Amino acid sequence: MQQTGLFEADDEIPNRALFKASEVCEIASVQPYVLRSWESEFADLGVAKLAGGPRIYRRADVEKVLRIKRLVFNDGLTLAGVRRRIEDEAAPVLEEAAAAPMRELLGRNAKERLAEVKKGLLSILEMLDTGVAASSAAVARAPRNGARPTKRVQKPAGKPSGKPAGKPAKKRSPRR
Repeated sequence: MQQTGLFEADDEIPNRALFKASEVCEIASVQPYVLRSWESEFADLGVAKLAGGPRIYRRADVEKVLRIKRLVFNDGLTLAGVRRRIEDEAAPVLEEAAAAPMRELLGRNAKERLAEVKKGLLSILEMLDTGVAASSAAVARAPRNGARPTKRVQKPAGKPSGKPAGKPAKKRSPRR
């Protein structure tokens, strides 16, 4: 096996939680520009220590970098192909993880309990419909604010509206 850095690709990842970018490059035997391009393609790769600070990598990130490297260099996939493969591999795991708690929650007699919930929701909807219909009929019959509607009073045509008559004054710019 060819060794370009301190670690071979098949070697164990050191037992640490965090790694610098240079260490990840040595472990994966890739150049820093390759790692940076993979960061731009895979947003969850690497963690910024502080805003504008150096990038640090978790152990899972290092494993992902090694996986990306294998898929690109050994399997000949493009980065888009690598992304699809990683997403496809992660999707069934997520579905199984979500299904287990649902099965536990639902239990044996889930259909009966769901039917009861549906019946309860329908009865609430029926109560709301009758309540809304009764209240909207009452609102339609009642005048606003409980008072009789008043006639609009129009202003006489000859009275001024409070604005000064004539041309508006020109605004002057301040002297410099």
